[in-house]
Amino acid sequence: QVQLVESGGGLVQAGGSLRPSCVASGDTFTRYVMGWFRQAPGKEREFVAAISWSDRSTYYSDSVKGRFTISRDTAKNTVHLQMNSLKPEDAAVYYCAAQRSPATVVLTTTSPDYWGQGTQVTVSL
Repeated sequence: QVQLVESGGGLVQAGGSLRPSCVASGDTFTRYVMGWFRQAPGKEREFVAAISWSDRSTYYSDSVKGRFTISRDTAKNTVHLQMNSLKPEDAAVYYCAAQRSPATVVLTTTSPDYWGQGTQVTVSL
């Protein structure tokens, strides 16, 4: 079955950078859209970024546009999220997600067919 395994979270000072990764296995992902979501304590899970595995088209939430970049490495079945200029409000558990054959690269919290276990991102002042 499909598995998504995140890594690369951690603690960083405000203004710093992190690059979490998600290794996907268990299927051929050429028709998938891969995404990142996040959930802070006491808040609902929210969409962050998504990428089409086939044509690399991307979509970002307004809150991270211009600071975060999503990319994929087809040789390693890995999706990266480069996070720059981090703010305290970016602190959350970040989840990798995957949706099979979607009509659009725009993901919602109910779109994905698969989820990873999450990786913690903490941003200190």
